[in-house]
Order: sequence, then structure tokens, then C-alpha cells
Amino acid sequence: MDRAQKQELVSKLSEVFSSAGVVVVTHYSGLDVAKMTDLRSRLRENGASFKVTKNRLTKLALAKTDKGPLSDLFTGPTGIGYSDDPVAAPKVLVKFAKENDNLIILGGMMGEMVLDENAVRDLAALPSLDELHGKLVSLLSAPATKIAGVLQAPAGQLARVFGAYGAIETA
Repeated sequence: MDRAQKQELVSKLSEVFSSAGVVVVTHYSGLDVAKMTDLRSRLRENGASFKVTKNRLTKLALAKTDKGPLSDLFTGPTGIGYSDDPVAAPKVLVKFAKENDNLIILGGMMGEMVLDENAVRDLAALPSLDELHGKLVSLLSAPATKIAGVLQAPAGQLARVFGAYGAIETA
């Protein structure tokens, strides 16, 4: 890798660190190509990404962003999972780490908040933004559904009374 490629990689990593809602740092030693491909596809399905990093270049990229405190985690074979949704990447990575002992979650960062391994696991337990949007829509639509049911009830009762009265007169 020549100097220009390294500079381009550093600028791309800086952009990732600056724009991502959450960044999770992992050790991936021992994962074969099939498992790495599986991990990447799971993350992609949830709107997240995974990138194997070069520690020295990553530390240079971190120095250009507000994610500098993460630089201590970049030793050994590291990779980063990141997403705009603060829950998407941690959720997939924690689930994958439970299934594969070779993926070790070291920590991460959400906004300006540094996360240790336990905080990443706690974050993964939260519902995603899509799940929260669904709950919010159902909460907002429930009162409207109840109001419509209440408004229709008197009309239905009135129709049954007229029907019963009509049945009495014809008999």
C-alpha cells in the first residue's frame, strides 16, 4: 500500500468515525472467511457495516475526529462495526459474538460517549429505531381506533332497535 492509498484510507476512516451513530470495536482473530462473510451480510441486512482495520492508520484517522478515546482499543486484529442507527451494529455484533467465541467485543463509542463491553451489550438489548417507530405508530393509532369504535356503536345499536321493531310489526 503506497502513501496515497494510506492517506485515502485514513480519510475514509475519519469520515466513517465522524458520521456513524455508533462504532463498535472488536477482535476477530480466528474467524474464517465464511464467518466474516456471514457477519458482514447480517450487518448489511440491518443497515450496518464491518471493516477490518489497520491499527496505525485507524489511530491516525481517530485523531482527526471526536472519537479519539477509542484509539486505546486498537491493538491486535481489530475490526469495527458501525451504523447510523445506534442499536443496529451492537445488536448484530453481540448476537454474532454469542454464537462465535472468536469475535470479541472490546468497546465502542456512541456520539461522544465511550462504551465499554457491557455498555455495548446493554445498547444491543434496546429496541431498534424501526421497532420504536412501529410502537409509536401503534400507540398513536390506538386512540383513533377506539374513538371510531365508540362512534359506530350507537349507530349499530339504533339499527338493531329498528330491526327488532320492524320484526315485531311484521309479525
